[in-house]
Amino acid sequence: MTRTHLTTVLGLAMATTAFSAESTDWGAFRGPAGNGIVPALANAKWSLKQVWKSPTNLGFSSFAESGGKVYTLVTGESDGNKGEMLACLDEKTGKELWSKPLSVVPKYDGGGDSGTNDNKGGDGARSTPVVNGGKVYAIDSMLGVFCFDAATGKEIWKHDVMKDNDGVQLKWENAASPVIDGDVVLLAGGGKGQGLIGLNKNTGAVVWKGEDDKMTHATPVLADILGVHQAIFFTQTGLVAVDPKKGSVIWRAPFPYKVSTAASPVVYQDIVYCSAGYGVGAGAFKISKSGGKLEATQIWRRENQCFNHWSTPVVKDGYLYGMFSFKEYGAGPLACVDIRTGEDKWGEKGFGPGQVILAGDKVIATSDKGEIVVVEASPDKYKEVARKDVLEGKVWSYPILANGKLFARSTTEGVCLDVK
Repeated sequence: MTRTHLTTVLGLAMATTAFSAESTDWGAFRGPAGNGIVPALANAKWSLKQVWKSPTNLGFSSFAESGGKVYTLVTGESDGNKGEMLACLDEKTGKELWSKPLSVVPKYDGGGDSGTNDNKGGDGARSTPVVNGGKVYAIDSMLGVFCFDAATGKEIWKHDVMKDNDGVQLKWENAASPVIDGDVVLLAGGGKGQGLIGLNKNTGAVVWKGEDDKMTHATPVLADILGVHQAIFFTQTGLVAVDPKKGSVIWRAPFPYKVSTAASPVVYQDIVYCSAGYGVGAGAFKISKSGGKLEATQIWRRENQCFNHWSTPVVKDGYLYGMFSFKEYGAGPLACVDIRTGEDKWGEKGFGPGQVILAGDKVIATSDKGEIVVVEASPDKYKEVARKDVLEGKVWSYPILANGKLFARSTTEGVCLDVK
């Protein structure tokens, strides 16, 4: 393996009324609500007709889209130094508008040197940039946090977690993406007493820091559970929910850690699901309120089963849809699992550790071989709507759906597809 790189029913209903897949940007990691879900795309024919292709050199960063531009992290050179770059492309043509260097990366820890088509996948960034308020934010592999002007690429601020927060790296280095709530950028990676961090999105100054939790490769998620707004981190001690504005802990749920945890938690009503590879497996916790405080109680556990290696599932009507396998490259299934019980509903092999998003009642999946596959989101059976092989290289990045177009990338190229 290379470095890897939530809603309540009310929250989802609010999100659905607030944006439309026809006309809305996809500026955050895993979509406008951060859960991989957007409303149904009206009149979609799922033709998957290519609009453009553009080089995206190495790594597993996904696209973010806003204001007619798409952003991703690639590998490039600046002043003769090889490292990670933030690249900005024109949404209509795929032409690069600008790119800016992040950290110099002389050698990744544990990455694969061999390139793009084997199961190492090559080296490169796993984190996805986020566009917010006319600025674009990125966390690179070395835990450098950057803020740029989204239009011009001018650097506004940067923050070095390794230097300024006694950062503690892990094998394959950072893969988590920035999450923004209000004026706070949320991330993990600091040392003792500052394992979780909130930065001011306008200045980069530390708003809060706390806890001894060691980071994983998983991106935190925002959720509203039982009327309490929270950010849920999946750390090496398990799940920890904090107040995004202050960093104070709301609840904790212990969960095992081995080697790497890379899939984000998934929230459905008052249930929080999590999963990891390397013999860990999956589990779910029910959140309850007692004396004004929230508590987490485990409701099911599947040890060494139900793996989400680094692919976070989506949830609809209480059913998870996603890639459930561990190191089954090119073969692992797209599957459906009941989030309330852990029961398997169906599985269809041949996807490997690709990724999924949800548009209304359609699951849009990428296989690690470069196929886009559209499937009905139904627990009854696997029903395929469309399939097309669209990308060369290894595909471990999330597709995105913005302004009626589907964008996806691999370790070698990015593509824009017309679905209507």
